[in-house]
Amino acid sequence: MLTEVVGSGGVRLGLRVAGAERTPAIVLVHGWAQSSLAWSAQLADPDLAERFRLVAVDLRGHGNSDVPVEGYDDSLTWATDLAAVLDFAGAGAPVVLVGWSYGGLVIADYLRHHGTEGVAGIVLAGAITEIGRDRPGGATGPAMRAALPAALSDDPAVAVPALTMLSAHMAAEPVDGALAQALLGTSLSVPPRVRGALFRRKVDSGEVLAGIDVPALVVHGDADEVVDPSAGEYAAGKIPGARRRWFEGAGHLPFVERAAEFNDELRRFAEQLLPGASQR
Repeated sequence: MLTEVVGSGGVRLGLRVAGAERTPAIVLVHGWAQSSLAWSAQLADPDLAERFRLVAVDLRGHGNSDVPVEGYDDSLTWATDLAAVLDFAGAGAPVVLVGWSYGGLVIADYLRHHGTEGVAGIVLAGAITEIGRDRPGGATGPAMRAALPAALSDDPAVAVPALTMLSAHMAAEPVDGALAQALLGTSLSVPPRVRGALFRRKVDSGEVLAGIDVPALVVHGDADEVVDPSAGEYAAGKIPGARRRWFEGAGHLPFVERAAEFNDELRRFAEQLLPGASQR
């Protein structure tokens, strides 16, 4: 189901929703220059959809959401956007938050302003939690470093090859060709000014991560060439009691490359935290 909520400044945020309304919610937050389509393997999983309401958001400037001129460099804007999604998904009950890549930074923005209000647990998948030069929670891999700054250009002759190369290195293991092309198409559909604005931030999140007081699971592919695994290690080391799950041989898409394993991890994690999740 496609629907929407209204975020900061009246911006419409597109949502993809699966599962029953009266089940506990899992909110899925995608990465840079992507969309809720990235979570197709989770939204289509019958075991997850039976137990949980799955809500995947299109961040502002991405997918089916509005593309405002401003707000991409403002932590409070991202926090307010995500708060609107949590209000919709949880209807007053805590949710499990899952962030992939830049989605981890958006979750950190939310935590910076709202703490863990409305959050039962956090999953970081191939995620950054910081951004800016020499910030360990934002360490990038060789594929991302090679793609920048060309991937931010408004000249298609410059940006398209860079984004194509980056897309080709997203996964370390074969993924469905149609999905791979869809992810590339999504990257190309995000306006260059938005792609660039998301990188014009300098954010430290050490204190935010250290203050997390709900269970956390940090998932990373050890062959990730987009977000360096050290970014995941940094987050796992800062968050009190965080559990690590590294996928050997997987790249930046562990929830696609190892969908069954990832979904099983997510289901078990969420079942422990969300009262009312149906059990088999």
